[in-house]
Amino acid sequence: ASLILRLRVRGTPKVCPPMATNGFIGEEAQEGKAPNATDNANYFCEYAYLYHQMDMLEDAHRTGSYFNAITWNRSCFEGKTVLDVGAGTCILSIFAAKAGAKKVFAVEATDMAVRSRKIVEAQGLSDVIQVLQGTVETISLPCKVDVIVSEWMGYFLLRESMLDSVLVARDRFLKPGGSLFPSHATLYLAPLGSVKACREKLEMFKGEEEHFDNFNETMEQWYETDFSCMREQFLKEQRKYYLQTSAFVNLQPKNMNGSGSPLLELDLLKVTLEEMQAPKEPVSCSIRISKDGSLEGFTGYFTTPFRGSPECPVKKEVVLTTEPTTGTATHWGQQLFGFFPPIVAKKGDTLECSVFIRRQEQNHRLLCLDCSFVLYGEASGYGSDRQEKHSRKETYYID
Repeated sequence: ASLILRLRVRGTPKVCPPMATNGFIGEEAQEGKAPNATDNANYFCEYAYLYHQMDMLEDAHRTGSYFNAITWNRSCFEGKTVLDVGAGTCILSIFAAKAGAKKVFAVEATDMAVRSRKIVEAQGLSDVIQVLQGTVETISLPCKVDVIVSEWMGYFLLRESMLDSVLVARDRFLKPGGSLFPSHATLYLAPLGSVKACREKLEMFKGEEEHFDNFNETMEQWYETDFSCMREQFLKEQRKYYLQTSAFVNLQPKNMNGSGSPLLELDLLKVTLEEMQAPKEPVSCSIRISKDGSLEGFTGYFTTPFRGSPECPVKKEVVLTTEPTTGTATHWGQQLFGFFPPIVAKKGDTLECSVFIRRQEQNHRLLCLDCSFVLYGEASGYGSDRQEKHSRKETYYID
């Protein structure tokens, strides 16, 4: 039999829905544990600083998208109970409260929680917003929630692995029929033509080749010690750093040799924690080349639509996007990956991309991409097969 807890507030019975056995049902919300020392050093500690919170808040597209998604869709929040995962300064909690939420649980793992209580108090919203310090995996709530809001996206959408915590919160605390803001996420790949950052990466790598040769010559001349046996290993290190590790960039449409193609599409109500933590196969997409010329690399960016849920759809959909733009860039920018050497392509060619997205062993917050690419030319006539023009494999790292 399920447990139903009845609380009385001013004589009116309040029924909290039954919770899962890991929901820690109780009469009051309880704070949780701090992150472990390693995860705190690798990830959480940065978010305890106001300068970092301000950097995110000053991203007008980011903050404005959440503001619009919440305040333009008051029917999704009025009278509802909301959970804010990774609340930071509680800006999303404040938006939800101003949209009519009756209760907001703002969960923040770092000491920013102490500051956010002052921010909430300064807005006169302490009666609506309750700040809980601790990881969402270890806090407890008195009842399930109608809505989960969170800004969990990292570079290339998935870096930082904060989506894990959102999915844990969903499975522990979201009511059937509840909604997540954002509700969906899509990761795109797009081909790049001439990009200065790619050429600079190659130049710096070649500079390190020369650096090692000069180093070894000096060591032999002055100390009669030969380090040439380390040349291959040194260049392997430098290749990974300069040629295989992504770079943060703010691109414009003119840098692209084709439109972005969806590589990974997530419905946050359906995707499982296991699928994110231990993917079993690569994801793939086809990219149509729109210009003649060399492909110097590719980029990854994302969109996150706010659609509500089937039971409580939004009235006005908002989409947060990090697509290359001539306007104001977001603090996410895009991630740049180089082709060394570039791939020669023509308008009408198709680049088939297969990407196995996995987490780095030393730090699960960082990503490793095992990629394979095949470039096909246009079919010469009706019913003819495409001609394979080029193929390559490469492993990239998002640190």
